[in-house]
Amino acid sequence: MCDGKQIIIDRFNANVRGQRPVAQGNAKHDGKYGHWLERKMGSAIDGANEADLFGYEMKCDTTSKTTFGDWSADYYIFKHTNSGLNRSQFLLIFGKPNMKKKGRPSWSGEPCPKITGYNRFGQILIVDNDNNIYAVYSYSKDLRTDKEQIVPTKLQQNYLILAKWGAEVIKKKLERKFNQKGWFKCKLGRNGTYEKIAFGAPINIDTWIELVKQGIVFFDSGMYEGNIRPYSQWRANNSFWDSCIVEEY
Repeated sequence: MCDGKQIIIDRFNANVRGQRPVAQGNAKHDGKYGHWLERKMGSAIDGANEADLFGYEMKCDTTSKTTFGDWSADYYIFKHTNSGLNRSQFLLIFGKPNMKKKGRPSWSGEPCPKITGYNRFGQILIVDNDNNIYAVYSYSKDLRTDKEQIVPTKLQQNYLILAKWGAEVIKKKLERKFNQKGWFKCKLGRNGTYEKIAFGAPINIDTWIELVKQGIVFFDSGMYEGNIRPYSQWRANNSFWDSCIVEEY
């Protein structure tokens, strides 16, 4: 066992095992225990695009899905073209009002494009032969009955690129975190205390792209009006992460 891994295990045993995490920040957020765990494990608050500890990326235990990262697209139609769209207009046209938030428009949930096919909002996720990833809109696939009133005439077209993640950009973001020594997750027991630490093998871009193509890794947008962050999360269900575990302590 490498020294780095042993140090991680020792820190977990000394500072985390048997403890109940303390929520910090937004108490409704699934990753609300992340900063507590980072401090306990001796990792800096995660903002840098690199592995957390000794070449290993650290993940918190979550309810149903775990993120690879909040990776903004390097192209958005409202930011990098002369489409005339601003961000607010983009959310009104291609997003959906959240009635639980007083009708606040967001590009999340139902409008968020998936690889498996066009959604009701005429959007789909596509990976090209060079492993670039696109969020695409097609007017002919838009099933909204009032789409003619919602979508401006100049945007009533097929294969309109809404966002793009370039292959090289994604590769750097992914492999700096997950393709060094691998990753580990501190796992909670049924009583709500941490009971074990699990390690997974490194993940490279070729493996990751195949998972995107299969829909195992998915785009989980949380963009909404009133916050300038794109919230472009890439996630996989916890069943996938569990299937990748190679060691547990």
